[in-house]
Amino acid sequence: MRAGRADLTRVQALRVIALMFVVAGLAHFVVPHTFERIVPSWVPNPKAVVFWSGIAEIAGAIGLLVPATRVYAAWGLIALLVSVFPANVQMLLEARARDTALWWQPALWIRLPMQPLLIWFVWRSAIHIP
Repeated sequence: MRAGRADLTRVQALRVIALMFVVAGLAHFVVPHTFERIVPSWVPNPKAVVFWSGIAEIAGAIGLLVPATRVYAAWGLIALLVSVFPANVQMLLEARARDTALWWQPALWIRLPMQPLLIWFVWRSAIHIP
């Protein structure tokens, strides 16, 4: 009985993660300028980076839901999360430089440690078998 409950919880977690990545990936196409603005200046061709990272998020989300591709998709999403971390830092730096409303800046600070937490969540749900 316990294994069944753990499997159900894992499937639910994978669905939540997949939904998050699909929504984030689609946002790359709905409001690309928002993402292009936070691509660090040392990264070439922000438009292409935003396009392909959106594709990667959607493909990774779909891959999480297919047992045969789940582990590969999870590793791909983890790599993506690591690679976009500089954009999260860039977003915070730009907000501070523009004196963005003070209420918004704590959310940007919180986002930084949330990235490793999301990496752990993807790993725990899709790769790690307890």
